[in-house]
Parts: sequence; C-alpha cells; structure tokens
Amino acid sequence: MCKLVLIDDNPIDHYIVRTMLYNNEACKQATYTFDGSMVLEFIEENRAAKHLLPDVIFLDLTMPDFSGWEFLDKFEKIKDSLDKQIELYVMTSSVRESDKERSSKYGCVNSFISKPLTKQILNNICQQQQLN
Repeated sequence: MCKLVLIDDNPIDHYIVRTMLYNNEACKQATYTFDGSMVLEFIEENRAAKHLLPDVIFLDLTMPDFSGWEFLDKFEKIKDSLDKQIELYVMTSSVRESDKERSSKYGCVNSFISKPLTKQILNNICQQQQLN
C-alpha cells in the first residue's frame, strides 16, 4: 500500500486527488496538507521509523507561507539520513521552463508534473510503489 502526502495550498487540488484515490487499492493512505514545514518536521522526527514515513510526496511549488522551493531545500539536506527513500514529485501549475529546470537540479525530485494531476499518472505512481 502506498502512503501518499499532498502538499498544496489549493483545496481544489486536494479534492481532485482525494477523488482520484477513492476506492484505489494501490493507495489507501493519503495525507493532505497546506503546510510543508509540518511534513518536514514529521519526517525528521520519524526518520528511523520507516513504517511511518510516506512513500510518495506531491509538492506544489507556489505556496504563500512555506514555498515548495523552501521544502526542497530542506528535504534535500535530510533525505540521505532517512531510513526510507521517499519519492518526491513536483506538481505545479507553473508553465515556466525555469521552474522545471530548477526543480530538476534537486536530487530528491523524481519528476515534474504539470497540474492537473491525471488519474493515470497517479495510478502509475501508486502501483509502482506496490511493486517496491
């Protein structure tokens, strides 16, 4: 079972992902938050508790209080100390090529996904986690 976290300041995106995950056998555990700093705190506090850590994080870049860029900077520093490899996907409505290029410089980023997230992409990621 895939444990997923969505960090996004848009409640509509939370709703879309929640709807796509309804009755999804590959991903029955999902957390939705507007605050990436809380996710980082949780990950740092539970770095050795592999069963508590998420498998996948979907991260919006443009958020008012704690941006996706700030999250990436901090996550990049702690990722190697975790007992679990967490897949991180940048999911954004940004159409700037510079954002895509900048995000690709982070070793922790698996992929850059343009919003809206599709059910096919979500299912592929969740199913891949089941195989791991």
